[in-house]
Amino acid sequence: MIELTVNGVRHTLDVEADTPLLWVVRDYLNLTGSKFGCGAGLCGACTMHLNGSPIRSCITPLAAVAGQQITTIEGIGSSGNLSTVQQAWVEHNVPQCGYCQSGQIMSASALLRDNPNPSDADIDNAMSGNICRCGTYPRIKKAIKHAAGQLSADRNSDLFKELTHG
Repeated sequence: MIELTVNGVRHTLDVEADTPLLWVVRDYLNLTGSKFGCGAGLCGACTMHLNGSPIRSCITPLAAVAGQQITTIEGIGSSGNLSTVQQAWVEHNVPQCGYCQSGQIMSASALLRDNPNPSDADIDNAMSGNICRCGTYPRIKKAIKHAAGQLSADRNSDLFKELTHG
């Protein structure tokens, strides 16, 4: 039995310790927002947060995250209650096919939590492990800058607190 907390909910699972986190989240917890892309941790479609930091869940064994905090795309916002980053994605029409977008949003959210005013180079560096085969990179960058602007407008707002979990 392995315990983990996903999106604030504690789970006790009878799953092999070497099962990738992605499959546990998708197949056992029925949270299907994170996608399988490459299976080698190279494309970023499966990005989740482990204690607030982005990880590639397709190559992360369940045993490595036992007892820790996991956040999936479902944990940062939902229809009718979008996070600042998700709202920026909508406003800038970022998704095309949409397959990579949950991973893109998870990486962007972690970037803005750690660096609420990123430069172009900071954005490029933070997002370099996320591949978008539709090539929406310019819209992704605009959306991140927009979200950063929203956050810098009022550091004491709920928008800032939502990213910093504070």
